[in-house]
Amino acid sequence: MTYLPAIEIEPKKKADASVIWLHGLGANGHDFEPIVPELNLPESAAIRFILPHAPSIPVTVNGGYVMPAWYDVLEMDIDRTIDEAQLLQSVAEVHKLIQREQERGIASERIIVVGFSQGGAVGYHAALTYPEKLGGLLGLSTYFATAQTIAPNPVNQNIPIKVYHGSLDPVVSESLGRKGYEDLLALGYQAEYETYPMEHQVCLEEIEDISAWLQQQLL
Repeated sequence: MTYLPAIEIEPKKKADASVIWLHGLGANGHDFEPIVPELNLPESAAIRFILPHAPSIPVTVNGGYVMPAWYDVLEMDIDRTIDEAQLLQSVAEVHKLIQREQERGIASERIIVVGFSQGGAVGYHAALTYPEKLGGLLGLSTYFATAQTIAPNPVNQNIPIKVYHGSLDPVVSESLGRKGYEDLLALGYQAEYETYPMEHQVCLEEIEDISAWLQQQLL
């Protein structure tokens, strides 16, 4: 079986949990590589971080320029017109990464999906449709692209979900992030929402909060 190419950051002792972290449009797995040590996780945290690279495809809103993308963005309208078939293909690839972690001995309940921006839209769908219970879902500066079409798997109805967004985000407006959060609530999820005075990025306070949240779920 083939898998998305990915950076893997191993803990100092044998991993007993995994975090699959999906980057945004035009980036790659290296984008969040420097964040992992900044999480300052205790040595007792035996968490493997997997940072996959999206394939390079033409992106319509960028004039057809070929760049790393989880799916094509057709229009930058308020709800983002996207190529949903491509998003679902990316979801299938993320599911394969989750399955591989299980085959490596990580219980599904010890696997967390994190996604930034476009990666978060894939992360939402991947986590909520996975057929076994996961450890949690983090959405960073993202939107819920498939909220109206998703067929969630009830096994993940009660997983911990946290959504973070910048109140000054000029790329994915905070209104889109909040709409995604409200869509989660409408689907019956117990999600939490947090904002920071930042643009389309991560900030130190957010990194500290992500670290605390991961430790809450996995330690």
